Amino acid sequence: MPSTDSGLSSSSDETLNRRLPPPRGLPAGFPGPGPLLGDPGDWGPVDTPGGPFALVPVRPERDLGRITGWMNDPAVAAFWELAGPPETTAAHLRGQLDGDGRSVPCLGVLDGVPMSYWELYRADLDPLAHHYAARPQDTGIHLLIGRGADRGHGLGSALLRAVADLVLDHRPRCSRVLAEPALRNTASVAAFLTAGFRFAEEIELPEKRAALMIRDRAHRHLL
Repeated sequence: MPSTDSGLSSSSDETLNRRLPPPRGLPAGFPGPGPLLGDPGDWGPVDTPGGPFALVPVRPERDLGRITGWMNDPAVAAFWELAGPPETTAAHLRGQLDGDGRSVPCLGVLDGVPMSYWELYRADLDPLAHHYAARPQDTGIHLLIGRGADRGHGLGSALLRAVADLVLDHRPRCSRVLAEPALRNTASVAAFLTAGFRFAEEIELPEKRAALMIRDRAHRHLL
């Protein structure tokens, strides 16, 4: 990752999710009940400059302690705002694991070692869709790089590209992958740009001004 992305973290926005209901009156083409994202655990591994990389869906009984430790890293807590005891992390995970599958929390496992945390979510079915021109099947990414040794060497951008391409490869109806890092998180914005995302617009969310970053299926082989 470039030196500017030493604190790469594209956070979820807990307050946004509390304050706004899911979008209503969705246009034709939005799905009804059923699998909303599929199983990212079946998508990998893929080769990256750092070695084989795979997404492994979170199991709290196995992963809670590790993720809690990452959330208490000051570089992560500054953007995720989930520092605290394991119960804080468990509540965040439970909101996804007990839901309808529109958000899937995963560990990022690089060369056999868990080193990052990812959330893949249906952006078109998320409160975020109130703030941008959503398209059916839009898929969003939240992430954090958990191990300090993996920050600052270009690895984050490589993994972002790999995960975005996994989404596009395994979700054929999805035309673009997006993220909404805080605009002040210049390291994260730079990492997304390096990973082939484009800056689409600034959007005002309840708790942050964000950069809407998009990786388009149509341009994925050009960027």
